[in-house]
Amino acid sequence: MYEKRLGDAGYINLQLARTNNRGDGLLTAVHKDYFRVINHRDLKLNDFGDRVAQLIHAELLNPFLSRSNNVKQEILIVNTHLLFPHDSSLCLVRLHQVYEILQNVETYQKEHKLGPVPILLCGDWNGSKRGHVYKFLRSQGFVSSYDTAHQYADADAHKWISHRNHRGNICGVDFIWLLNPNRYRKLLKTSWNEAVFSMFKSLLRRASLTESDAFELLKADSGSDDSGGDCITYSGFCEALRQLNLAGHPYGLSEEETKDLWIQADVDGNGVLDYNEFQQRIWNPDGLDDSEDGSSHDGEVRDTVQSIGFSVKNAVLFPTEVEKGMWPEDYLLSDHARLTVVFSPVRMPCSQLIV
Repeated sequence: MYEKRLGDAGYINLQLARTNNRGDGLLTAVHKDYFRVINHRDLKLNDFGDRVAQLIHAELLNPFLSRSNNVKQEILIVNTHLLFPHDSSLCLVRLHQVYEILQNVETYQKEHKLGPVPILLCGDWNGSKRGHVYKFLRSQGFVSSYDTAHQYADADAHKWISHRNHRGNICGVDFIWLLNPNRYRKLLKTSWNEAVFSMFKSLLRRASLTESDAFELLKADSGSDDSGGDCITYSGFCEALRQLNLAGHPYGLSEEETKDLWIQADVDGNGVLDYNEFQQRIWNPDGLDDSEDGSSHDGEVRDTVQSIGFSVKNAVLFPTEVEKGMWPEDYLLSDHARLTVVFSPVRMPCSQLIV
């Protein structure tokens, strides 16, 4: 049905089933009058949710911009469906899935020597604007197209919904994320470390621990052989991660990821965390300021190139009741609302950085 109807309407269909014969998967339909598919890659995320993602490299066709201007008119599109957060222990798995997707996007860009191009991330993210996945993507410079169109802030999580899940809860989980090539981006590993530390802090606070109580707990986990005095040792840090279910099981943090976190936290590199380092890196990290126009950065500017980007012209959800946070009982087409976003291509100068 989909192949015939979409094919007759002029679409090229790219499909990817979930692994282990789960019976469902992804479909991305690209209209051949507006895009030429240059390449595509299937991403099979190695986790127990059997989740997958589609990466599509496409070129915008005329009449958007004259090719005589030598402006890159390419775009990367990702379609995915993240794991449902059945319990809090799966939050890290979901974060891993997004991290792996973005790693694959970066790898593809390097392998194909792509300059700055816009990136669209589409799909069912199974998490709201209050979640760690949302904050992680925002730290990478992505913006929610629907929220951009309606001038909603990150805190406006209650303004709209897009899904009534199998538990009967209504929530906003369907996003079309946009990253324009002129946006400032943190190093991906920096965003990942900050996201895990944020999750670490959330779990400590969920246990009703204050900042000083959390430090004392981690210090106690360091054991009586702690030679660092009033500090947290690496062994104490690892033990706290295990107690909070962030490590010590097949889908938790790997040993390498745990060591990377420790290196990030141990600012002076002396092998222990004092209270100031705990506060600076884990409890109240300052992070890097996001720049709305991409002009703020650390690093050396290599050169400036012209690329295509997108402005969000309009975004709507159907049925219209969900735009006001209500789920209509007579809507039977799906347990998801349909999100439609209209983009307009714009020319933008982009600085390539050496960070």
